[in-house]
Order: sequence, then structure tokens, then C-alpha cells
Amino acid sequence: MTTRPIRFGVWALVHGSRAAHQDPEEPYDASWERNRRLVLQAEALGYDSTLIAQHTINPHQEDLDQLEAWTSAAALAALTSRIEIITAIKPYLFHPVVLAKMALQIENISGGRFGINLVNAWNKPELEKAGIGFADHDDRYAYGREWISVVSRLVSGERLTHKGEHFDVRDYALRPKDLYRARPAIYVGGESAPARDLVAEHGDVWFINGQPLADVSALIADVAARPKIGPPLRFGLSAFVVARETDSEAEVAHQRLLALAAKDAPMREIQKANTDPKVVMMQTMQKSPRVGSNGGTAAGLVGSYDTVAARIREFYDVGIELFMLQFQPFEAEMQRFAEEIIPRVRSGHNINSASRSRSAI
Repeated sequence: MTTRPIRFGVWALVHGSRAAHQDPEEPYDASWERNRRLVLQAEALGYDSTLIAQHTINPHQEDLDQLEAWTSAAALAALTSRIEIITAIKPYLFHPVVLAKMALQIENISGGRFGINLVNAWNKPELEKAGIGFADHDDRYAYGREWISVVSRLVSGERLTHKGEHFDVRDYALRPKDLYRARPAIYVGGESAPARDLVAEHGDVWFINGQPLADVSALIADVAARPKIGPPLRFGLSAFVVARETDSEAEVAHQRLLALAAKDAPMREIQKANTDPKVVMMQTMQKSPRVGSNGGTAAGLVGSYDTVAARIREFYDVGIELFMLQFQPFEAEMQRFAEEIIPRVRSGHNINSASRSRSAI
């Protein structure tokens, strides 16, 4: 069981709706303007974090809009005052020296509210069409391990000389250093064996895709038992929320989204064809019907306000500290969650918001 403050975050809508793209209650919109409004609203409602997924082209359908993550993160860092900004990165797209410099800049713009979310890519065309190439699953993780080792040391202010299989960095230091803490936080996604090794070695927080409580508990036990240098690893969970006054009302809303999501079947077939079959996230998401990305409603946050609050507390009790949430229609349901569920969770466990006292890494 974790003793850390519980935190709630929201996924930025970098490629539009998270559940269904043909929803009359949420027209497709992945614009900067919408994402700026959404994150500012989330901050005003008391959310602690936002996660900006990183793609250069839309992973579902390449003619749809796609927000650029790192320029958006820099802008949000300047516009916000409290919310943590976590931005994903695929190592093959940026040299580690360049990315480390960008991360330090955003960290200092934000006043120490920035996090790097390391992901090792699943969307093949994004790299193949750029001429970068799409390496085998385990090779991508080997590359990512060396890549994050360089980034981590540079953002920690170290003067680095590194000679490895992929990078040759000589007497390199970045200034200014982090002005607010030792370095930005490092979040790691992925659930394969190489991913678990990587997060145990280099991560501060492991993002787990939405899935049932027993599965999440087993994943946490596995990774928590691995040797770890530095502070203990923390854990986050992705989940899609459908909450109403009663369980039956929530199920009606859930079924509506499932029916709308079924209309996106051609889009999902494109995504499936473009995905590395070795990616564990995609294997996990095929286990049961769901809405939302990264596991979505598989985490079971569907029900009455009391039901959803109780399930969140159960996940917290097995070690989940940060809940990175999705909704649809996003803005209205995000407000509903803030008003109805967050107070129930915190009163039920007497858990204070992490935003009241920002921790170190």
C-alpha cells in the first residue's frame, strides 16, 4: 500500500476523442486551442497532472489532425501555474542531448512541474515513413535504455562522457541546470519484460495501462520486487471513467460509448495493422470490450460516483498513486469527476492532494 498523496491527471486530446470519433456530443477536435482550454480547465478544477502523448502523425488515421507534444508542453508550462506537465517521447525521434536540453528548458519554464514519459513506440509508419526504421521490440528497448541513461544524467546536471552502442557523447554538460530540484521526473510506459527492466533501472513512476485490479496488483508486485537504485518506484494507472448517479445510469452511458466506438472499427483495423504485434499494451487491450485508449474502461471505473470512488481507493491500496484519466465528452465529464468523485475519494481515505506540497522527483 502506498502512503503517498493520491493524484489525478487528464490525458490531453492530442489526436481527438479518446473513446469514439463519431460522437455528436464531442465533435473531433485535436487543436492547440482546445487542448489549451482543456488543460487550463483541469488545473482550475484541481487536477494534478496532464499527460501529452507524442506522435508526429495521427496513429489512427493519418489524414486527421495531430497535436505536437513538445512545443505544446512548452506553451502549457508558461500558461499554467500548478499542474504537472508530463510529455511522452519516443527515443528514435530525438537525439538524447537535444531532448535533454528541451526537457530542462520546459522544467525551468514550469518552475519544476515537468515530467518525461519514455515510451518505446508501437506505431510503425511514424518511424518507417521518416526513414528512421522500426527496430525489433527488444532492440527498441535496448536503444531506449541507453537513450534514457544519457538523458537522465544530462538533466541531472552531470558533465557526461558516454560511449555506447548507439551514442558517443563527449564532455557534455547542459546549463542552466534544473533550477528547482535534482531533475525532472521520469515516467516509463510499457509492460513487457524489457519494459519492466527499464523502469526498474531508470524510472521514477511506472505507467500501467488500464486493466483489472488483480492484474495491476500482480504487475506492481513484480516490478516493486526488482532492485532499484534511489527512491522506491511509484505507480500510475491509465483509465477511462464513466460515472453517473447510479450504476445503471453509468452502464447506459457506457453502452452508448461502446456503440459509438464500434463505428470506428475501420480506424482500429488501420491501427492494428500499423502496430508491432509484440507490444504488450495491444495484447492486453484485446482481452475484453472497452472504450478509451491505453486500456480504457478495462480498469473498471464505470459506475455510480460511490462505486468509482471505491474502486479508485482499491487501486490506491495496492500502490497506484497517480490516476491518468480519460472522459467523453471530455470537458463536461472531467468537471463531473472533479465535483463528484475526487471529494468522495479524498474524504474516504483522508488523502490530501499532491499539489498542496510538491514532492521532489
